[in-house]
Amino acid sequence: MFYESTRGEFRKVSSAEAIKLGIAPDGGLFVPSEIKQISVSKLAEMTGYSYQDKAAFILKEYLSDFTEEEIKECVSKGYGHDRFDVPEIAPLRQIDNTLHILELWHGPTSAFKDMALQLLPHLMTRAAAKTGGKSTIVILVATSGDTGKAALEGFRDVPGTKIIVFYPQEGVSQMQRLQMVTQEGANVAVVAVQGNFDDAQTGVKSIFGDKQFNLELSRQNYSLSSANSINWGRLVPQIVYYFSAYLDLVAGGNIKQGEKINFVVPTGNFGNILAAYYAMQMGLPVNRLVCAANANNVLTDFIHTGIYDRGRSFKRTLSPSMDILISSNLERLLYHLCGRDPVRVRGWMSDLNQKGVYHIDGGTRDGIDRIFWSAYSDDQETLETIRSYYRRFGYLVDTHTAVGLSVYQKYAAATGDATRTVVASTASPFKFNDSVARAILGEEAVRGKDEFKLLQVLGETSGVAIPVGLRGLDQKPVLFRETTAKEQMKAVVQKILSV
Repeated sequence: MFYESTRGEFRKVSSAEAIKLGIAPDGGLFVPSEIKQISVSKLAEMTGYSYQDKAAFILKEYLSDFTEEEIKECVSKGYGHDRFDVPEIAPLRQIDNTLHILELWHGPTSAFKDMALQLLPHLMTRAAAKTGGKSTIVILVATSGDTGKAALEGFRDVPGTKIIVFYPQEGVSQMQRLQMVTQEGANVAVVAVQGNFDDAQTGVKSIFGDKQFNLELSRQNYSLSSANSINWGRLVPQIVYYFSAYLDLVAGGNIKQGEKINFVVPTGNFGNILAAYYAMQMGLPVNRLVCAANANNVLTDFIHTGIYDRGRSFKRTLSPSMDILISSNLERLLYHLCGRDPVRVRGWMSDLNQKGVYHIDGGTRDGIDRIFWSAYSDDQETLETIRSYYRRFGYLVDTHTAVGLSVYQKYAAATGDATRTVVASTASPFKFNDSVARAILGEEAVRGKDEFKLLQVLGETSGVAIPVGLRGLDQKPVLFRETTAKEQMKAVVQKILSV
Protein backbone atom coordinates (compact mmCIF):
# COMPACT_ATOMS: atom_id res chain seq x y z
CA MET A 1 0.00 0.00 0.00
CA PHE A 2 1.40 3.36 -1.07
CA TYR A 3 0.21 6.90 -0.39
CA GLU A 4 -0.07 9.77 -2.84
CA SER A 5 -0.52 13.52 -2.37
CA THR A 6 -3.83 15.14 -3.25
CA ARG A 7 -1.80 17.85 -5.04
CA GLY A 8 0.08 15.31 -7.19
CA GLU A 9 3.47 16.99 -7.03
CA PHE A 10 5.27 14.60 -4.68
CA ARG A 11 6.28 10.98 -5.08
CA LYS A 12 4.31 8.07 -3.65
CA VAL A 13 5.40 7.03 -0.17
CA SER A 14 4.98 4.11 2.23
CA SER A 15 2.57 4.32 5.14
CA ALA A 16 5.49 4.84 7.52
CA GLU A 17 6.73 7.79 5.44
CA ALA A 18 3.22 9.26 5.23
CA ILE A 19 2.82 9.09 9.01
CA LYS A 20 6.26 10.51 9.70
CA LEU A 21 5.84 13.42 7.25
CA GLY A 22 2.26 14.20 8.29
CA ILE A 23 1.60 16.54 5.38
CA ALA A 24 3.00 16.13 1.85
CA PRO A 25 5.82 18.54 0.96
CA ASP A 26 3.73 19.89 -1.95
CA GLY A 27 1.10 21.07 0.52
CA GLY A 28 -1.31 18.22 -0.20
CA LEU A 29 -2.62 15.49 2.06
CA PHE A 30 -1.61 11.86 1.77
CA VAL A 31 -4.33 9.41 0.71
CA PRO A 32 -4.08 5.64 0.18
CA SER A 33 -3.44 4.60 -3.42
CA GLU A 34 -6.41 2.23 -3.10
CA ILE A 35 -9.29 1.83 -0.69
CA LYS A 36 -9.27 -1.65 0.79
CA GLN A 37 -12.43 -3.75 0.62
CA ILE A 38 -13.86 -5.76 3.53
CA SER A 39 -15.87 -8.74 2.32
CA VAL A 40 -19.29 -9.62 3.70
CA SER A 41 -17.90 -12.82 5.17
CA LYS A 42 -15.04 -10.98 6.85
CA LEU A 43 -17.46 -8.43 8.27
CA ALA A 44 -19.51 -11.26 9.74
CA GLU A 45 -16.39 -12.79 11.27
CA MET A 46 -15.40 -9.47 12.86
CA THR A 47 -18.69 -9.30 14.78
CA GLY A 48 -17.12 -11.30 17.58
CA TYR A 49 -13.88 -9.29 17.72
CA SER A 50 -12.84 -7.08 20.63
CA TYR A 51 -12.29 -3.40 19.84
CA GLN A 52 -8.55 -4.02 19.86
CA ASP A 53 -8.89 -6.89 17.38
CA LYS A 54 -11.05 -4.77 15.07
CA ALA A 55 -8.47 -1.99 15.22
CA ALA A 56 -5.57 -4.33 14.47
CA PHE A 57 -7.40 -5.77 11.43
CA ILE A 58 -8.36 -2.39 9.90
CA LEU A 59 -4.94 -0.87 10.55
CA LYS A 60 -3.16 -3.80 8.92
CA GLU A 61 -5.13 -3.17 5.74
CA TYR A 62 -3.56 0.29 5.40
CA LEU A 63 -0.24 0.07 7.24
CA SER A 64 1.22 -2.67 5.09
CA ASP A 65 4.84 -1.91 5.95
CA PHE A 66 4.14 -2.49 9.65
CA THR A 67 4.23 -6.11 10.81
CA GLU A 68 1.18 -7.68 12.40
CA GLU A 69 3.06 -7.88 15.70
CA GLU A 70 4.01 -4.18 15.54
CA ILE A 71 0.41 -3.15 14.93
CA LYS A 72 -0.89 -5.33 17.74
CA GLU A 73 1.69 -3.84 20.10
CA CYS A 74 0.71 -0.28 19.13
CA VAL A 75 -2.98 -1.13 19.56
CA SER A 76 -2.34 -2.75 22.94
CA LYS A 77 -0.53 0.34 24.19
CA GLY A 78 -3.02 2.80 22.71
CA TYR A 79 -6.23 1.05 23.75
CA GLY A 80 -5.15 -0.46 27.05
CA HIS A 81 -7.76 -0.56 29.79
CA ASP A 82 -5.52 1.70 31.88
CA ARG A 83 -6.16 4.44 29.28
CA PHE A 84 -9.91 4.05 28.70
CA ASP A 85 -12.51 3.88 31.46
CA VAL A 86 -14.78 1.29 29.82
CA PRO A 87 -13.77 -2.11 28.39
CA GLU A 88 -15.68 -1.52 25.13
CA ILE A 89 -13.43 1.52 24.39
CA ALA A 90 -16.18 3.07 22.19
CA PRO A 91 -19.52 1.94 23.68
CA LEU A 92 -22.84 2.24 21.87
CA ARG A 93 -25.84 3.54 23.86
CA GLN A 94 -29.39 2.94 22.62
CA ILE A 95 -31.71 5.95 22.93
CA ASP A 96 -34.86 4.64 21.22
CA ASN A 97 -35.88 2.12 18.56
CA THR A 98 -33.95 3.84 15.77
CA LEU A 99 -31.31 6.00 17.48
CA HIS A 100 -27.99 5.04 19.08
CA ILE A 101 -25.13 7.19 20.36
CA LEU A 102 -21.52 6.17 19.85
CA GLU A 103 -19.54 7.41 22.88
CA LEU A 104 -16.05 8.29 21.72
CA TRP A 105 -14.87 10.12 24.84
CA HIS A 106 -13.85 7.47 27.35
CA GLY A 107 -10.11 8.11 26.96
CA PRO A 108 -7.83 10.16 29.22
CA THR A 109 -8.83 13.61 27.90
CA SER A 110 -12.59 12.94 27.61
CA ALA A 111 -12.79 13.68 23.88
CA PHE A 112 -12.97 11.63 20.69
CA LYS A 113 -9.46 12.73 19.70
CA ASP A 114 -8.13 10.13 22.17
CA MET A 115 -9.39 7.39 19.86
CA ALA A 116 -6.55 8.24 17.46
CA LEU A 117 -4.07 10.18 19.56
CA GLN A 118 -3.50 7.41 22.07
CA LEU A 119 -2.32 5.33 19.12
CA LEU A 120 -0.52 7.83 16.89
CA PRO A 121 2.62 8.33 19.05
CA HIS A 122 3.34 4.60 18.91
CA LEU A 123 2.78 4.53 15.15
CA MET A 124 4.94 7.64 14.77
CA THR A 125 7.96 6.29 16.63
CA ARG A 126 7.71 3.00 14.73
CA ALA A 127 7.46 4.94 11.46
CA ALA A 128 10.56 6.97 12.32
CA ALA A 129 12.53 3.80 13.00
CA LYS A 130 11.36 2.22 9.74
CA THR A 131 12.34 5.21 7.61
CA GLY A 132 15.81 5.45 9.12
CA GLY A 133 15.20 8.84 10.68
CA LYS A 134 17.44 9.72 13.59
CA SER A 135 16.31 13.32 14.07
CA THR A 136 13.90 14.40 16.79
CA ILE A 137 10.33 14.53 15.48
CA VAL A 138 8.66 17.86 16.25
CA ILE A 139 4.88 17.53 16.33
CA LEU A 140 3.16 20.82 15.42
CA VAL A 141 -0.53 21.02 16.29
CA ALA A 142 -3.20 23.64 15.71
CA THR A 143 -6.21 22.91 17.89
CA SER A 144 -9.75 24.14 18.26
CA GLY A 145 -9.73 22.65 21.75
CA ASP A 146 -9.68 18.87 22.04
CA THR A 147 -6.89 17.80 19.67
CA GLY A 148 -4.36 19.83 21.63
CA LYS A 149 -4.83 18.12 24.96
CA ALA A 150 -5.19 14.68 23.42
CA ALA A 151 -1.97 15.14 21.43
CA LEU A 152 -0.10 16.51 24.45
CA GLU A 153 -1.21 13.56 26.53
CA GLY A 154 -0.39 11.06 23.80
CA PHE A 155 3.11 12.41 23.05
CA ARG A 156 4.07 13.37 26.60
CA ASP A 157 7.63 12.15 27.27
CA VAL A 158 7.62 9.86 24.20
CA PRO A 159 11.33 9.41 23.36
CA GLY A 160 12.54 11.10 20.17
CA THR A 161 9.64 13.58 20.01
CA LYS A 162 8.74 17.13 20.96
CA ILE A 163 5.26 18.60 20.66
CA ILE A 164 4.18 22.23 20.27
CA VAL A 165 0.46 23.05 20.43
CA PHE A 166 -1.07 26.32 19.21
CA TYR A 167 -4.62 27.19 20.31
CA PRO A 168 -6.82 30.27 19.67
CA GLN A 169 -6.54 32.57 22.68
CA GLU A 170 -10.29 33.22 22.96
CA GLY A 171 -11.58 30.18 21.08
CA VAL A 172 -11.54 27.34 23.62
CA SER A 173 -13.47 26.65 26.80
CA GLN A 174 -11.91 27.29 30.20
CA MET A 175 -11.76 23.55 30.76
CA GLN A 176 -10.01 22.93 27.43
CA ARG A 177 -7.50 25.74 28.06
CA LEU A 178 -6.60 24.48 31.53
CA GLN A 179 -6.21 20.94 30.25
CA MET A 180 -3.52 22.23 27.90
CA VAL A 181 -1.69 24.88 29.92
CA THR A 182 -1.29 22.58 32.93
CA GLN A 183 0.15 19.75 30.81
CA GLU A 184 3.20 18.10 32.31
CA GLY A 185 6.03 16.56 30.28
CA ALA A 186 9.61 17.39 29.41
CA ASN A 187 8.93 17.53 25.66
CA VAL A 188 5.73 19.64 25.51
CA ALA A 189 4.95 23.31 24.82
CA VAL A 190 1.66 25.19 24.55
CA VAL A 191 1.14 28.64 22.97
CA ALA A 192 -1.98 30.80 22.60
CA VAL A 193 -2.50 32.49 19.21
CA GLN A 194 -4.10 35.93 18.93
CA GLY A 195 -6.81 34.89 16.51
CA ASN A 196 -9.19 32.03 15.78
CA PHE A 197 -8.56 28.37 14.95
CA ASP A 198 -8.22 29.05 11.24
CA ASP A 199 -5.42 31.53 12.02
CA ALA A 200 -3.62 28.89 14.08
CA GLN A 201 -4.16 26.20 11.45
CA THR A 202 -3.01 28.46 8.61
CA GLY A 203 0.11 29.36 10.60
CA VAL A 204 0.99 25.72 11.19
CA LYS A 205 0.44 24.85 7.51
CA SER A 206 2.65 27.78 6.53
CA ILE A 207 5.45 26.45 8.74
CA PHE A 208 5.16 23.01 7.14
CA GLY A 209 5.33 24.60 3.70
CA ASP A 210 8.38 26.78 4.45
CA LYS A 211 11.16 24.78 2.76
CA GLN A 212 13.95 27.03 4.00
CA PHE A 213 12.77 26.79 7.60
CA ASN A 214 12.45 23.02 7.36
CA LEU A 215 15.99 22.85 5.98
CA GLU A 216 17.26 24.88 8.92
CA LEU A 217 15.49 22.55 11.34
CA SER A 218 16.98 19.55 9.57
CA ARG A 219 20.46 20.97 10.19
CA GLN A 220 19.53 21.16 13.87
CA ASN A 221 18.46 17.49 13.75
CA TYR A 222 14.71 18.21 13.87
CA SER A 223 11.97 17.09 11.46
CA LEU A 224 8.40 18.37 11.52
CA SER A 225 5.27 16.22 11.60
CA SER A 226 1.63 16.67 12.47
CA ALA A 227 -0.83 15.16 14.92
CA ASN A 228 -3.83 16.89 13.34
CA SER A 229 -6.12 14.81 11.18
CA ILE A 230 -4.15 15.96 8.15
CA ASN A 231 -1.83 13.09 9.23
CA TRP A 232 -3.02 9.75 7.84
CA GLY A 233 -1.82 8.05 11.04
CA ARG A 234 -4.34 10.14 12.91
CA LEU A 235 -7.19 9.52 10.47
CA VAL A 236 -6.93 5.76 9.91
CA PRO A 237 -7.68 4.78 13.57
CA GLN A 238 -10.94 6.74 13.31
CA ILE A 239 -12.21 4.39 10.61
CA VAL A 240 -12.22 1.62 13.21
CA TYR A 241 -14.98 2.97 15.43
CA TYR A 242 -17.48 3.15 12.58
CA PHE A 243 -16.93 -0.54 11.90
CA SER A 244 -17.13 -1.18 15.64
CA ALA A 245 -20.47 0.62 15.97
CA TYR A 246 -21.97 -1.32 13.07
CA LEU A 247 -20.71 -4.66 14.34
CA ASP A 248 -22.03 -3.89 17.84
CA LEU A 249 -25.49 -3.26 16.35
CA VAL A 250 -25.32 -6.65 14.61
CA ALA A 251 -24.06 -8.40 17.74
CA GLY A 252 -26.86 -6.83 19.79
CA GLY A 253 -29.55 -8.00 17.36
CA ASN A 254 -30.50 -4.43 16.42
CA ILE A 255 -29.79 -4.94 12.72
CA LYS A 256 -29.13 -7.84 10.40
CA GLN A 257 -25.72 -8.30 8.78
CA GLY A 258 -25.74 -6.27 5.57
CA GLU A 259 -28.52 -3.91 6.67
CA LYS A 260 -27.66 -0.26 6.03
CA ILE A 261 -27.46 2.41 8.74
CA ASN A 262 -26.91 6.18 8.89
CA PHE A 263 -24.13 7.99 10.70
CA VAL A 264 -24.52 11.55 11.98
CA VAL A 265 -21.22 13.25 12.72
CA PRO A 266 -20.72 16.70 14.29
CA THR A 267 -17.65 18.05 12.52
CA GLY A 268 -15.72 21.21 11.72
CA ASN A 269 -12.49 20.04 10.12
CA PHE A 270 -14.22 17.14 8.29
CA GLY A 271 -11.79 14.47 9.52
CA ASN A 272 -14.27 12.59 11.69
CA ILE A 273 -16.90 12.25 8.99
CA LEU A 274 -14.23 11.54 6.38
CA ALA A 275 -13.27 8.44 8.39
CA ALA A 276 -16.92 7.35 8.09
CA TYR A 277 -16.70 7.91 4.33
CA TYR A 278 -13.65 5.64 4.14
CA ALA A 279 -15.49 2.98 6.16
CA MET A 280 -18.41 3.20 3.73
CA GLN A 281 -16.11 2.92 0.71
CA MET A 282 -14.49 -0.16 2.28
CA GLY A 283 -17.84 -1.93 2.25
CA LEU A 284 -19.49 -0.96 5.54
CA PRO A 285 -23.26 -0.89 4.79
CA VAL A 286 -24.02 2.84 5.11
CA ASN A 287 -27.12 4.54 3.77
CA ARG A 288 -26.31 8.19 4.48
CA LEU A 289 -23.64 10.30 6.14
CA VAL A 290 -25.13 13.35 7.84
CA CYS A 291 -22.71 16.23 8.37
CA ALA A 292 -23.77 18.25 11.42
CA ALA A 293 -22.41 21.80 11.63
CA ASN A 294 -22.82 24.65 14.09
CA ALA A 295 -23.44 28.31 13.16
CA ASN A 296 -20.08 28.34 11.32
CA ASN A 297 -21.94 26.44 8.64
CA VAL A 298 -19.46 26.58 5.76
CA LEU A 299 -19.67 22.79 5.30
CA THR A 300 -23.49 22.78 5.19
CA ASP A 301 -23.52 25.49 2.55
CA PHE A 302 -20.89 23.63 0.54
CA ILE A 303 -22.75 20.32 0.61
CA HIS A 304 -25.94 22.07 -0.56
CA THR A 305 -24.37 24.28 -3.24
CA GLY A 306 -20.98 22.90 -4.29
CA ILE A 307 -19.49 26.31 -3.45
CA TYR A 308 -16.96 26.53 -0.62
CA ASP A 309 -16.87 30.13 0.63
CA ARG A 310 -14.93 30.97 3.75
CA GLY A 311 -15.76 34.66 3.31
CA ARG A 312 -18.13 34.97 6.25
CA SER A 313 -17.95 36.22 9.81
CA PHE A 314 -16.38 33.81 12.26
CA LYS A 315 -18.74 32.94 15.13
CA ARG A 316 -17.76 31.78 18.61
CA THR A 317 -20.31 29.19 19.63
CA LEU A 318 -21.10 26.84 22.50
CA SER A 319 -19.48 24.05 20.43
CA PRO A 320 -16.00 25.60 20.05
CA SER A 321 -14.24 22.51 18.67
CA MET A 322 -16.35 23.01 15.53
CA ASP A 323 -15.67 26.75 15.18
CA ILE A 324 -13.78 26.31 11.91
CA LEU A 325 -14.12 27.94 8.48
CA ILE A 326 -11.36 26.06 6.63
CA SER A 327 -12.00 22.31 6.71
CA SER A 328 -8.66 20.77 5.76
CA ASN A 329 -9.82 17.18 5.32
CA LEU A 330 -12.39 18.11 2.71
CA GLU A 331 -9.48 18.12 0.25
CA ARG A 332 -9.15 14.35 0.61
CA LEU A 333 -12.84 13.80 -0.17
CA LEU A 334 -12.65 16.04 -3.24
CA TYR A 335 -9.61 14.11 -4.50
CA HIS A 336 -11.50 10.82 -4.34
CA LEU A 337 -14.75 12.14 -5.80
CA CYS A 338 -13.14 13.96 -8.73
CA GLY A 339 -11.41 10.77 -9.90
CA ARG A 340 -8.08 11.43 -8.16
CA ASP A 341 -7.37 14.43 -10.35
CA PRO A 342 -4.66 16.52 -8.60
CA VAL A 343 -4.90 19.31 -11.17
CA ARG A 344 -8.49 20.05 -10.20
CA VAL A 345 -7.66 19.77 -6.49
CA ARG A 346 -4.72 22.17 -6.85
CA GLY A 347 -6.99 24.61 -8.65
CA TRP A 348 -9.65 24.51 -5.96
CA MET A 349 -7.14 24.88 -3.13
CA SER A 350 -5.42 27.74 -4.96
CA ASP A 351 -8.78 29.50 -5.35
CA LEU A 352 -9.51 28.99 -1.66
CA ASN A 353 -6.14 30.45 -0.70
CA GLN A 354 -6.23 33.40 -3.08
CA LYS A 355 -9.93 34.19 -3.41
CA GLY A 356 -11.44 32.55 -0.31
CA VAL A 357 -13.89 30.58 -2.44
CA TYR A 358 -13.99 27.71 -4.94
CA HIS A 359 -16.70 25.99 -7.03
CA ILE A 360 -16.58 22.25 -7.69
CA ASP A 361 -17.74 20.68 -10.95
CA GLY A 362 -21.12 18.99 -11.40
CA GLY A 363 -19.80 15.43 -11.35
CA THR A 364 -17.99 15.91 -8.06
CA ARG A 365 -21.02 17.60 -6.57
CA ASP A 366 -23.23 14.67 -7.66
CA GLY A 367 -20.89 12.34 -5.78
CA ILE A 368 -21.34 14.42 -2.62
CA ASP A 369 -25.13 14.50 -3.03
CA ARG A 370 -25.31 10.71 -3.24
CA ILE A 371 -23.57 10.24 0.10
CA PHE A 372 -23.93 13.33 2.30
CA TRP A 373 -26.71 15.40 3.81
CA SER A 374 -26.12 18.41 6.02
CA ALA A 375 -27.74 21.00 8.26
CA TYR A 376 -26.60 23.16 11.14
CA SER A 377 -27.70 23.91 14.69
CA ASP A 378 -27.38 27.29 16.38
CA ASP A 379 -26.61 27.76 20.08
CA GLN A 380 -30.24 28.02 21.16
CA GLU A 381 -31.14 24.79 19.36
CA THR A 382 -28.08 23.15 20.90
CA LEU A 383 -29.17 24.04 24.45
CA GLU A 384 -32.73 22.93 23.76
CA THR A 385 -31.46 19.58 22.48
CA ILE A 386 -29.35 19.00 25.61
CA ARG A 387 -32.40 19.78 27.77
CA SER A 388 -34.73 17.62 25.69
CA TYR A 389 -32.57 14.50 25.68
CA TYR A 390 -31.91 14.75 29.39
CA ARG A 391 -35.60 15.15 30.24
CA ARG A 392 -36.89 12.55 27.79
CA PHE A 393 -34.21 9.89 28.10
CA GLY A 394 -32.15 10.81 31.17
CA TYR A 395 -29.14 11.02 28.84
CA LEU A 396 -26.57 13.78 29.23
CA VAL A 397 -24.76 15.11 26.14
CA ASP A 398 -22.22 17.82 25.49
CA THR A 399 -22.75 20.74 23.13
CA HIS A 400 -21.08 19.10 20.10
CA THR A 401 -23.07 15.89 20.43
CA ALA A 402 -26.18 18.05 20.84
CA VAL A 403 -25.42 19.66 17.48
CA GLY A 404 -25.38 16.16 15.99
CA LEU A 405 -28.69 15.21 17.63
CA SER A 406 -30.35 18.47 16.59
CA VAL A 407 -29.28 17.97 12.97
CA TYR A 408 -30.41 14.34 13.11
CA GLN A 409 -33.91 15.56 14.03
CA LYS A 410 -33.84 17.97 11.09
CA TYR A 411 -32.70 15.18 8.77
CA ALA A 412 -35.46 12.83 9.90
CA ALA A 413 -38.09 15.55 9.52
CA ALA A 414 -36.84 16.61 6.08
CA THR A 415 -36.43 13.15 4.59
CA GLY A 416 -38.75 10.84 6.53
CA ASP A 417 -35.85 8.40 6.62
CA ALA A 418 -36.41 5.91 9.48
CA THR A 419 -33.14 4.03 8.92
CA ARG A 420 -31.41 3.06 12.15
CA THR A 421 -28.97 5.86 12.95
CA VAL A 422 -25.80 6.26 15.00
CA VAL A 423 -24.79 9.73 16.22
CA ALA A 424 -21.10 10.18 17.03
CA SER A 425 -20.71 11.65 20.52
CA THR A 426 -17.42 13.53 20.49
CA ALA A 427 -16.90 14.78 24.07
CA SER A 428 -17.93 14.16 27.65
CA PRO A 429 -20.68 16.52 28.81
CA PHE A 430 -18.38 17.51 31.68
CA LYS A 431 -15.93 19.16 29.28
CA PHE A 432 -18.56 21.81 28.51
CA ASN A 433 -20.33 21.78 31.83
CA ASP A 434 -21.30 25.47 31.89
CA SER A 435 -23.49 25.08 28.80
CA VAL A 436 -24.77 21.64 29.81
CA ALA A 437 -25.66 22.74 33.36
CA ARG A 438 -27.36 25.87 32.03
CA ALA A 439 -29.42 23.75 29.64
CA ILE A 440 -30.71 21.24 32.19
CA LEU A 441 -30.79 23.41 35.36
CA GLY A 442 -31.51 26.90 34.09
CA GLU A 443 -29.68 30.22 34.29
CA GLU A 444 -30.35 30.83 37.97
CA ALA A 445 -28.80 27.55 39.05
CA VAL A 446 -25.49 28.29 37.33
CA ARG A 447 -25.18 32.02 38.02
CA GLY A 448 -22.00 32.88 39.90
CA LYS A 449 -20.52 29.38 39.62
CA ASP A 450 -17.30 28.69 37.72
CA GLU A 451 -16.76 25.60 35.57
CA PHE A 452 -15.21 23.66 38.44
CA LYS A 453 -18.09 24.25 40.81
CA LEU A 454 -20.39 23.27 37.97
CA LEU A 455 -18.52 19.99 37.58
CA GLN A 456 -19.72 19.03 41.04
CA VAL A 457 -23.24 20.36 40.44
CA LEU A 458 -23.58 18.46 37.18
CA GLY A 459 -22.22 15.26 38.69
CA GLU A 460 -24.56 15.43 41.67
CA THR A 461 -27.59 16.28 39.52
CA SER A 462 -27.05 13.65 36.85
CA GLY A 463 -25.51 10.89 38.95
CA VAL A 464 -22.83 10.50 36.25
CA ALA A 465 -19.22 10.17 37.42
CA ILE A 466 -16.90 13.10 36.66
CA PRO A 467 -14.03 11.93 34.40
CA VAL A 468 -10.76 11.55 36.31
CA GLY A 469 -8.86 13.79 33.90
CA LEU A 470 -11.14 16.76 34.62
CA ARG A 471 -11.09 16.61 38.40
CA GLY A 472 -8.92 19.13 40.20
CA LEU A 473 -7.72 20.92 37.06
CA ASP A 474 -8.12 24.28 38.79
CA GLN A 475 -5.65 23.15 41.45
CA LYS A 476 -2.86 22.32 38.99
CA PRO A 477 -0.11 24.88 38.29
CA VAL A 478 -0.28 26.74 34.98
CA LEU A 479 2.93 25.86 33.14
CA PHE A 480 2.41 27.73 29.84
CA ARG A 481 1.43 31.39 29.52
CA GLU A 482 2.97 32.42 26.18
CA THR A 483 0.86 34.26 23.61
CA THR A 484 1.86 35.04 20.03
CA ALA A 485 0.58 36.91 17.02
CA LYS A 486 -0.23 34.56 14.15
CA GLU A 487 2.59 36.10 12.09
CA GLN A 488 5.15 35.14 14.76
CA MET A 489 4.35 31.43 15.09
CA LYS A 490 7.47 30.34 13.18
CA ALA A 491 9.67 32.46 15.44
CA VAL A 492 8.01 30.88 18.48
CA VAL A 493 8.77 27.38 17.17
CA GLN A 494 12.37 28.41 16.61
CA LYS A 495 12.63 29.81 20.13
CA ILE A 496 11.11 26.72 21.80
CA LEU A 497 13.42 24.35 19.92
CA SER A 498 16.51 26.43 20.71
CA VAL A 499 16.03 26.11 24.47
